Amino acid sequence: MLKLNDIRLSAGGAQILDGVSLLMEDKKIYVITGPNGSGKSSLARVIMGIQSPDSGSILLDGQDITTMGITERAKLGIGYAFQHPPRFKGIKVRELIELAGAESKSVCDLLYSVGLCSKDYLERDVDGTLSGGEIKRIEIASVLARNLKVAVFDEPEAGIDLWSFQKLAETFNAMHERFNTTIVIISHQERILDLADEILLMSGGRLHRQVSKDVIMGRGIVDGCECSANCGKVGVGNAECDR
Repeated sequence: MLKLNDIRLSAGGAQILDGVSLLMEDKKIYVITGPNGSGKSSLARVIMGIQSPDSGSILLDGQDITTMGITERAKLGIGYAFQHPPRFKGIKVRELIELAGAESKSVCDLLYSVGLCSKDYLERDVDGTLSGGEIKRIEIASVLARNLKVAVFDEPEAGIDLWSFQKLAETFNAMHERFNTTIVIISHQERILDLADEILLMSGGRLHRQVSKDVIMGRGIVDGCECSANCGKVGVGNAECDR
């Protein structure tokens, strides 16, 4: 169970996160969505320890991890897939996924789960010869290789074709069913939102709503318009709602 209490983060005089409090339970998928600049990725980086909050606390299974760095959190079972993954010259794809914790016999299955043919990638270097979409999928496979307590994915659909996207969605569902991992996904994609047990709507650095996907998807909030039940323009981002 991951708990954030009154998390605040500022940069350059601007308030990036403004008193965010939330509770994420084991074996649930949470999708964080909202407009650009709303604090989604910053919240994900605070969870991983890439950025330290100005104030507030973070608890993992009751343990205060607020002051812990990336390595300490990784050892506790928190993993992160970057929106723009790093490259590692001189390291093979197979080696990277094995370093993440995969057994040799499972590397092929992990690559297939993100839409990559193992025979074409196992011995390739994780360097500039890989496209943005390829490196993104390889990083996601490396995250999936670990039996994590909390797995954070920053826009995993970016640079991925339709077939690979479908495989990725299946992988998230399989991970959800097999492990007790709390899965946190940053995304605008409706098909990703549909995977969620709960959707967290960020706006202006604040957690505006934390509700089931049925509430969000049914009322058009994903498009930026939180219309009330009797609004005639549900789902239109610039609709003039009656409140």
